[in-house]
Amino acid sequence: MSDEHAGLVADRLGVSRGGRLLIDGLSFELEAGQAALITGPNGSGKTSLLRVLAGLAPPAAGSVTWAATEVRRLAPESRAEIAYRGHLNGLKKDLTVRENLEFHRSLNCSEAPIEELAGTLGLAAVAGQRLRYLSAGQRRRAGLATLKLGAARLWLLDEPLTNLDIAGRRLVAQWIDEHLDTGGMAAIASHQPDQLAGGGSLSIEL
Repeated sequence: MSDEHAGLVADRLGVSRGGRLLIDGLSFELEAGQAALITGPNGSGKTSLLRVLAGLAPPAAGSVTWAATEVRRLAPESRAEIAYRGHLNGLKKDLTVRENLEFHRSLNCSEAPIEELAGTLGLAAVAGQRLRYLSAGQRRRAGLATLKLGAARLWLLDEPLTNLDIAGRRLVAQWIDEHLDTGGMAAIASHQPDQLAGGGSLSIEL
């Protein structure tokens, strides 16, 4: 029977890309309040690992479970507990910042105040502009803002500090700390692990 309080468990995990095995025999567990910081050179499999953890790609070997259920077999309501943010922002370029955030708020049945969130992100002045006209850093902020519009227990973040200025990096690090403090979990691939999650509960070097 599924344990709704169980966390993320990777058991003897193998990860491949293009037929080449990148990761072999990786095992770890994440519980409430823990983060795993995933580091390694380009091409070592950080993004591929996050996609497997999210259930977006099958493992080459081993298994990944969330709440004691294989991630690729999760029911929709359980899958909503996992938020994956990759290199792409997951936003529509022809919608404004406000429209994108309102869409994600509706999708997550959230009541978070959009204007307040845009202000916190330094996006208030461009909230009415289409995403395609914003800088890479502004688009990144808007994409990460969607994390605050859901109630996911597990955040899977791929290089979340990319394109962000100092203030943006500090804000994202603060959000991650707050998420962990309230019992959330995170697996984060980053070339700047010292700026995230206080060094992290777990360190995974590929």
